[in-house]
Amino acid sequence: QFKPIPAADIPASIVVFLVALPLCLGVAVASDANPIAGIIAGMVGGIVVGVLSGSPLSVSGPAAGLTAIVAAAIAKLNSYEVFLLSVIIAGVLQIIMGYLKAGIIGDYIPNAVIKGMLAAIGIILILKQLPHLVGYDVDPIGMASFEHKTQENIFSALKNAFDLFSPLAIFIGLASLFLLAFYEHPLLKKSRVAHLLPGPLVVVLSGVLINAYALRTMPALALQGEQLVELPVFEQPIDFFYGLPRPDFSGLRNAQVWITAITLSIVASLESLLSIEAIDKLDPEKRITPTNRELKAQGAGNIISGLLGGLPVTSVIVRSSANVNAGAVSKLSAILHGVLLLLSVLFIPDLLNLIPKASLAAILIFTGYKMANLSLFSSYFRMGWNQFLPFSITIAAILFTDLLIGIVIGIATGFIFVIKSNFHTAIVLSQNEYHYTLQFTKEVSFLNKGLLKSLLESIPNDTVIVIDTTQLEFMDKDIIDLMNDFIANAATRGISVEIKKADNERSVFFKVH
Repeated sequence: QFKPIPAADIPASIVVFLVALPLCLGVAVASDANPIAGIIAGMVGGIVVGVLSGSPLSVSGPAAGLTAIVAAAIAKLNSYEVFLLSVIIAGVLQIIMGYLKAGIIGDYIPNAVIKGMLAAIGIILILKQLPHLVGYDVDPIGMASFEHKTQENIFSALKNAFDLFSPLAIFIGLASLFLLAFYEHPLLKKSRVAHLLPGPLVVVLSGVLINAYALRTMPALALQGEQLVELPVFEQPIDFFYGLPRPDFSGLRNAQVWITAITLSIVASLESLLSIEAIDKLDPEKRITPTNRELKAQGAGNIISGLLGGLPVTSVIVRSSANVNAGAVSKLSAILHGVLLLLSVLFIPDLLNLIPKASLAAILIFTGYKMANLSLFSSYFRMGWNQFLPFSITIAAILFTDLLIGIVIGIATGFIFVIKSNFHTAIVLSQNEYHYTLQFTKEVSFLNKGLLKSLLESIPNDTVIVIDTTQLEFMDKDIIDLMNDFIANAATRGISVEIKKADNERSVFFKVH
């Protein structure tokens, strides 16, 4: 049966296009890639992922969260074409993950580690974009480990940036940040104006108009050349497809290609799963996106994007939330926004090349601030050390190593605190006026052996101890042996042992002959 096109999806797609266009360009610039690579990724994310995904409202495209990996990988591989091979392999890995039903992986990584990863990316994003904000666009700055292509670190690069700044770029950048902050006001966010004219679009238009005015009145200060977006301009639209970079499959034996692919697949999958979870909560109809299907859709999107010369794609919360707020009903909105991105690069590249990089830098700096704002640090500090340390260690590890190593260190730290917490909750020793109670809760493994030994040794002689196993679901053989030894020798210490168990349960403590 024919279903009519939801009327709300067409204007919603225009809004998402207006939000996505500057973000696609900005993410590409932040990734040290050609701006057209961001447009390709946005186009593929909208059309390919939009068609294959089970999410009715999620919008995919190049994400700020991947700029750290992309910029570092391009620098290490020394070839964008070889990097595209990593994007394709990452897509294949995501499809495999989808078939292996790995859509639940996000549920097993501590929130503190995920938030720490996003905060670290936000910090790096801010540091990387500061030179563009002040008009220093001579040589793109590397991302991971604060490395720079000319062997200087990001801090010395920042010093050079401020030594060689452009007054007009600073003015455009600061004005852009003010506009974006103004758009965050609750009253404006709910207004129809904000839906029709999204903040990133206003920032880009303002930057173009300010620079156009400077070109007419004070050309010596105006931004030109590398300080503006540099998309290729084709004589005919069909030439666009002939000029796209192609992946270099000779890099299949390069270990760094595979390391990059694995990192991309993990981080892109996590970001997509977190994004669709958030969007499902915003969906007025409360539809649930199948996570394994989403991994397959994102994988297909990355394969196509890599083949066409685009950046890796993920589901992106900024574009997706704009889609929801614009009143989208179905995935048609995401698909149409991808079509509009394609048409823009085919027919109006001259207009896109008027956009100052300072405007895009402001958008990305503001995005980075929202990923790593001070309230996030204070909230995790208030949660206690078991949350704050994994959060802060993940950030530090990512900043001073790279994204994949940092995430592994963060996860390891998080699990250490989980195990530590389980040590103290799996076995509880309490005392009242008449006796001690040793309570086992749920599961007790050999990891709890050290804690149990210290608790048993702390029980004084000539007392009564009640061993409560009513809540126990599993006990490791090492623990059973330890308890059997304690029970057998309790009389020599004058300790009387009572075992409390559920009515339908026999004691878990017994001698094995």
